[in-house]
Formats: sequence, C-alpha cells, structure tokens
Amino acid sequence: MTERVFHRVCVFSGSRFGSDPAFKQAASELGATLAEHEIELVYGGGSVGLMGVIADSILSRGGRATGVIPEFLATKELMHKGLSEVFVTQDMHTRKAKMAELSDAFIAMPGGLGTFEELFEMVTWAQLGVHEKPIGLLNTKGFYQPLLDMIEHTIDAGFIHDSHRQLLVAEQDPSRLLSRLQNQPALNFQKVTDLNRT
Repeated sequence: MTERVFHRVCVFSGSRFGSDPAFKQAASELGATLAEHEIELVYGGGSVGLMGVIADSILSRGGRATGVIPEFLATKELMHKGLSEVFVTQDMHTRKAKMAELSDAFIAMPGGLGTFEELFEMVTWAQLGVHEKPIGLLNTKGFYQPLLDMIEHTIDAGFIHDSHRQLLVAEQDPSRLLSRLQNQPALNFQKVTDLNRT
C-alpha cells in the first residue's frame, strides 16, 4: 500500500491548557512532528490554550500554520498574530467547511465541547462518504479512552455499524499517530441510502 502524502493536517484542540501538563507537552510534540515532516498545520487560529501551543511549536521550527477563525472570535484578540496564513470566516459552520477543504487529514488533541463537535462532524462526514480523509485521536494519557469505550458501547447497541470503528485511529505518541494515519487504507463505506440496512 502506498503511504498517503499529507501537505496539511487539521488539528482540533482545546482553547485551555487542561489540568495535566502532559496535554501541553503533547501539543508541542505534535507541532514538532508536523514541522519535521514538512506538513502544514491547519487549526482554529487561536493564540490561547493548546491551540496556541501547537501553533507556536510548529512556527518556532520553521513550519507553517494556517488559522481559520470566525469573525466574531478574530475581533476579540484571540487570533494568533504570527500565522503563515489566516482565513476569517463568517461563522462557525463556514469555518469547519474551510478547515476540511484545506486539509488532508484530521487530528483531535484533548479539548472540550468545541473539539468534540468538530471531531464528530468530520467523523460523520466520513461515515456518510462526504470525505475519505483519515481521522486520528491524540490519546494523551488515555484522554479519549472513555469516548472510544462509548463508541464500542454504541456499536454493541446497534447504532453504529461495526466497520465504522475504523474511522478513528488513536495513539498516545504523535509520531506514531501520524505514521498510522499516513498508512491507513482508504475506507469504502456504503452509500447513505444503504446505511439503515446494515
């Protein structure tokens, strides 16, 4: 199988640092990993929390970071001032669509409700065949294990097809996560009209 070539990876992450220093360290390591592989970061454009950490990390190593931020947040001085490129969108919906358009893959770091919402929209789009881009979870200190357990529970309950568990790749190490995403085979799921018959 040919390894996928990533030019840009979209990272969803928290606008806070979280309670464990390991989250901040993981964000910095992921930024360094992307810079090492000459992969551009696409993210929410903020300067705060883990968003700011990953942007600072990749930029400090000579990499590129593109921010996509809605106008109402950009005007609150939350936008990172040192980005390679910035797209200011009309609203949150346009923001997610632009991030998806720009990126070859998606990674969710630890974060809150906004991170979960962005992650699940991309997972749902993949399930419906809107895109075939790989999706990863940076599972720092098992942050996403409860979510993975919930997905397994939902599969057991008959609400998610068992093949759809392949939509998410989880790793604690940023380099290993990137490698697995690059080597993930294309997933050919059924058309939307067939979903209710599986």
